[in-house]
Amino acid sequence: MYFKRREFFQVGSLATASLMLPKFLKAFEKGNMVPPGNKVVVVIQFSGGNDGLNTVIPITNDIYYKERPRISIAKSEALNLNGDAALNPALTAFKDLYDDGSLAIINSVGYPNPDRSHFRSMDIWHSASDSKDYVYTGWLGRYLDHQCAGCDKPTQALEIDDVLSLALKGEKENGLAFTDPRRLYSSSNERYYKAIENSHQPTEETVDYLYKTMSETLSSADYIFKQSKLNPTSTIYPATALGKNLKTIASLIMSDINTKVYYVSLGSFDTHVNQEAQQKRLFTELNDAVKAFTSDMKKNGRFDDVLMMTFSEFGRRVAQNASNGTDHGTANNMFFVGGGLKQKGLINEMPNLKDLNDGDLKHTVDFKNVYATVLNKWLGSDDKQILGKQYEHLKFI
Repeated sequence: MYFKRREFFQVGSLATASLMLPKFLKAFEKGNMVPPGNKVVVVIQFSGGNDGLNTVIPITNDIYYKERPRISIAKSEALNLNGDAALNPALTAFKDLYDDGSLAIINSVGYPNPDRSHFRSMDIWHSASDSKDYVYTGWLGRYLDHQCAGCDKPTQALEIDDVLSLALKGEKENGLAFTDPRRLYSSSNERYYKAIENSHQPTEETVDYLYKTMSETLSSADYIFKQSKLNPTSTIYPATALGKNLKTIASLIMSDINTKVYYVSLGSFDTHVNQEAQQKRLFTELNDAVKAFTSDMKKNGRFDDVLMMTFSEFGRRVAQNASNGTDHGTANNMFFVGGGLKQKGLINEMPNLKDLNDGDLKHTVDFKNVYATVLNKWLGSDDKQILGKQYEHLKFI
């Protein structure tokens, strides 16, 4: 069986996905394990632009209730944090994490000259670029490029999704996206792909590269599946998409494969209409999945090694719209969950609703400062090299 370049591009989704994959063989070769204590980041992306003001609620601010007469959350229903701020009623597990010192909240996170387009703003967050610049690599992809140049144990980044996000695409290395280790393994072992791999003879350089990346993909799929079975979690997770995804991540973390970054998305939070019901549904899914995951990590002695962080491409406008929803805004809050936090609770002040920019919140924390902190203090990498300039390091880790 012999394939030319045109035919190779038609072999199916696995081979097509392989074109975006990094060099996995070193990262996932047999025996390339990491000891317990491997620091891990779990990123949860709130796709669609989550409304931060109905997430961390300014329950003593009259402006909040004036601007949102129908969609504001009553003080009596919110989960009180410190008398002035409270959490959305659906986030009971996050309230428990706050109470036990495992939750940090940073308010008013954003960037100068914000863009209200979902796609453009998400690209800015993924690439860690200024709003005027177009960068086609991601902050975590560049971390993969730089964290282990020339070493024999490069780490990896895994996204639990069908498509790899820009955030995990580097200049030389990319993360791997898949929804389930078993499905990835089954696909990679289909007779068709095996026949292609086994029949390849050296030919033109481009086709040789495609076969090589496909071979590496098959090897990685086999390794990930076998490792995920070594320490399957016994914790019961909710049967939601996020619940299943965090269960997969938990099993991989406890298998100690050489992976420091896991990435997953939840959404859509684009609540232009009837916001309350949509946000409640998504937050319930988030809450129950995170509750199971954090319990799992604590039970297995890994909670101090895991930093979970959430972000969304932008927040919503302060005032509600005519459809009992909110329109695209700017600055937002971020959650950080883990046993290794050095600052806990509300890290900075709540948003200033008296000082707005054309009805939108002003950012007081540049998200690139957050990234620099995570890269340097948690992942132990050169954040200046990865982000292209030196940003201020925060103190929450």
